[in-house]
Amino acid sequence: MDLELEGKRALVTGSSSGIGIGVAEMLAEEGCIVVVHGRDEARTRDTAERIAAAGGKVEMVLGDLADPAICADVVQQVERAVGGIDILVNNAGGGKNSRNNPAWFDVPWDDWTATYEQNVGASVRLIHAFVPGMKAQGWGRIINFSSAAATTALAEIPDYAAAKAAMINLTVSVSRALSNTGITANTITPGMIRTPVMEDWFKVLGEQNGWGETFEEVEKFAVTEMIPLPAGFVGEPSDIAATICLLASHYGRYITGANIRIDGGFARHPN
Repeated sequence: MDLELEGKRALVTGSSSGIGIGVAEMLAEEGCIVVVHGRDEARTRDTAERIAAAGGKVEMVLGDLADPAICADVVQQVERAVGGIDILVNNAGGGKNSRNNPAWFDVPWDDWTATYEQNVGASVRLIHAFVPGMKAQGWGRIINFSSAAATTALAEIPDYAAAKAAMINLTVSVSRALSNTGITANTITPGMIRTPVMEDWFKVLGEQNGWGETFEEVEKFAVTEMIPLPAGFVGEPSDIAATICLLASHYGRYITGANIRIDGGFARHPN
């Protein structure tokens, strides 16, 4: 199947690790000119070199998108490298302290604002920067990342959950603002995906619960006893990347304003 992505310019933020690497690699395999982004130069360069070694067309940009001035510089780096963006994948995000799973009243207001800037602020700034070029050519794709936490209210990580809920809302909003422009905007909501962070977590779970030493051994218990997944396994970055390639392609032209869950059936509520 030809997705007709040859020569399309795609910026994948946060593509120096985890899911972002998988997305950048698959878009490059489909013929996109991929701009990889990160804050750590060595890790970002490693991603770019992997894509180039596989025959992909790639550029790299660096900077903390949560800082408005640095984000503006990242936009200029992109413009110098490829002249503009056809496909914007707002993957970078996370929470100020979300990996430690803080309780509601342990999250200070400064963390709320920092997490909002990491997710919403960065995404909005990049949308503002690149949409004019998309409008001028009558074609574009905006793909934002949310989280299961956005629609499953917990007593923990409230700043992260609220920011990711905002991502879903702003995506629908901008999809309507871009009516009849040829630009679509959608949200991806990943579930449990095998990344280095998850592998480290599974190692700890295996040791604590006696579930085994390998990822596969621990996975069997994790997806049945801890977080039941109808799919029966943890997803791979390629599962996310494949859907993003579809949304970015001409086959995704009739999908806009949607929140697409790729979570192995984790969510227990209608979308």
